[in-house]
Amino acid sequence: MQQKTTLISTSQFHKDVYKGLTDFPKHLSSKYFYDEKGDKLFQEIMDMPEYYLTNSEYKILDKFKDEICRAFFKDSKGFDLIELGAGDGKKTKILLRQLAAEEIPFQYVPIDISQNALNELEESISNELPSVNVMPLQGTYFETLEQLCTMQHKRKVIMFLGSNIGNLLHPQAVEFLRSIQELMNEDDLFFIGFDQKKDPQTILNAYNDAAGITERFNKNLLARINSELGANFDLDKFIHWEVYDPETGTAKSYLVSKENQTIHINGLDLTVTFNAWETIHTEISQKYDDNIVSWLADKAGMQISRIFTDENKFYKNYILKK
Repeated sequence: MQQKTTLISTSQFHKDVYKGLTDFPKHLSSKYFYDEKGDKLFQEIMDMPEYYLTNSEYKILDKFKDEICRAFFKDSKGFDLIELGAGDGKKTKILLRQLAAEEIPFQYVPIDISQNALNELEESISNELPSVNVMPLQGTYFETLEQLCTMQHKRKVIMFLGSNIGNLLHPQAVEFLRSIQELMNEDDLFFIGFDQKKDPQTILNAYNDAAGITERFNKNLLARINSELGANFDLDKFIHWEVYDPETGTAKSYLVSKENQTIHINGLDLTVTFNAWETIHTEISQKYDDNIVSWLADKAGMQISRIFTDENKFYKNYILKK
């Protein structure tokens, strides 16, 4: 049980934390992992040997960069290369470097909820690829993308790397893809990564590494609530727990309370109680195959144009069109 009082803050983060911790079962959105510390922890995760996703997608982009860039470039008019959730841009720079080397006219538009990540990305591109025109935009995907579409009318290639669509259940994924499709013109493309179904142990290891980096990343959500909302979460009183269902292809992350405890969140004027072994659901990560991706795309009014995969078939990048 928890004591509900008046919500005294109006930011979306505060509203979502309030709702998530007063619901049953409790939940918090994975999009709030990414503050400054969370950004750095995720960089560490991407370098882990167990976290195959980044390396697999990196290899795909490196191996097929010529074909991918040729698919992006349709005519001499140029295009906007719009990336949703750009992060540090490490993988994207493979394509940016190829496009720049071939002197293909384009503008790179990274969109991210983290201003810190955008600042670092813009600086690194300025240093490494000074010929690339960058227009970073801070905000949520659809609001920012919709604003961009009203501002500019160039052909669009929209990118969504890292299998971030896996954070959505299938009905939400269809809604996400349909929202993208509605903002696309006939000649626009959507380039997106989907993590594939594979050995369940490989998947579990990726989200529960031996060094405990993923655990710190998950618990950083509580640390952020402590810092920004004046809460008193003791991170040592929670464990990180990962499960994977090979039938549905759904991996889920939880924070589990190790004991009965009471948390005070001053910024929300809220008291939350936990029973021993009660959970906070923090993330899902969906896994796919070609049939599922084709079904999702069809439901959203899109179709698969090209597929690129790594040598292990752990991961695939798809080009979708209307």
